[in-house]
Amino acid sequence: MTGRIRKKLIQAQLEALPAPRSSDVLCPLCERPIPPSQQDAHHLVPKSHVGAHTVVLHRICHRQIHALFTETELARTYATVDALKQPEEMARFIRWVQTKPDAFFEKSRKSQRLQNRH
Repeated sequence: MTGRIRKKLIQAQLEALPAPRSSDVLCPLCERPIPPSQQDAHHLVPKSHVGAHTVVLHRICHRQIHALFTETELARTYATVDALKQPEEMARFIRWVQTKPDAFFEKSRKSQRLQNRH
């Protein structure tokens, strides 16, 4: 192969590769790319507790957080992504959701513990 033909062949192979998408946002909880339609902003400290800093999460991950924890618990104990990953019920959810497609969504149910509080 001549240099010119080889160069064209390599260029064709490179163009056939999927283009990296710099617009992909990774969910800090499940570490999967979040499609724009599934992006939710989560206040690490709830606004009701004067929180301002947000992280972008999958909608399903965000809903699961609020299904498991009260706003007071979020403010006092789970105000970081690392802290949110620690409880066993959240770790179990993360392991489960990591097996799903990036755009997967299913309605979350309040935990029995939160349901019994009312």
